[in-house]
Amino acid sequence: MFNANQVKLAIAPIGWTNDDMPELGSEVTFEQCISEMALSGFSGSEVGNKYPRDTEVLKKALSLRGLEIASAWFSSFLTSKPFDETAKAFIEHRDFLHEMGAKVIVVSEQGNSIQGLMETPLFENKPVNSEEEWARLLEGLSRLGDLAAEKGMKIVYHHHMGTGVQTTTEIDHLMEGTDPEKVSLLYDTGHLVFSGEDHLAVLKKYVDRIDHVHLKDVRMDVVEKVHSEKLSFLQAVRAGAFTVPGDGVIDFKPVFEVLSEANYKGWFVVEAEQDPAISNPFEYAVKARKYIRETAGL
Repeated sequence: MFNANQVKLAIAPIGWTNDDMPELGSEVTFEQCISEMALSGFSGSEVGNKYPRDTEVLKKALSLRGLEIASAWFSSFLTSKPFDETAKAFIEHRDFLHEMGAKVIVVSEQGNSIQGLMETPLFENKPVNSEEEWARLLEGLSRLGDLAAEKGMKIVYHHHMGTGVQTTTEIDHLMEGTDPEKVSLLYDTGHLVFSGEDHLAVLKKYVDRIDHVHLKDVRMDVVEKVHSEKLSFLQAVRAGAFTVPGDGVIDFKPVFEVLSEANYKGWFVVEAEQDPAISNPFEYAVKARKYIRETAGL
């Protein structure tokens, strides 16, 4: 189905240690995390809060295990802070990723995000961008795209629960308002299904602009609980809203078929933040790897 020379498989460290809730997986070391990634059959990783920022140290640790860096999350504040503040942090992040050999930079606007607020109901308090905020976001992303291009890299925008770019309509606005040469899309199955969107429709519409893919599954009974009990995003994560492909409600076969037909090139990143004390990250990594092998032939 896929050309193994064009598509690589990574897994995010967020299943082992959580950046937003450091108490989840606080006992897990960086070395344990990347060793279990390699042992479960993945060749890449995104970057977590325990990863060394010294690129030589990080390269050595990863190369010992046959791993590469696929990308890393960057929080932009284009709607709430002067552009120069975001640009300064972005350049530092870009240069780190470039040194690590990454080709794409994951960007998500956090200017009015509620994803990191423990007590704020996710659906009831979802932020909505004003016209002025949209204008600042779209212009700012284009400028970040220019900065990425200086190093031969691309930005991939991460639509995300609890932010101003979550729904299909908001993704449409973002895509229509940006230059395909400067802004690409990160396609995340789990966030679309959690939000109640038609994830396959979004995929088919923007497949030519998708340059990074997060494979995330959803436990729908937990999503229903988030609605009924007015839980926050972080409370949803703690409750087990997300899981690895093959363990939730999403059928990934049509996802892989659409991407294969479009000759997708890049990374598939398994990203499933759970409480590692409840859901053993190594076991779930093995489960995800097996499912992808059986479903996508990778």
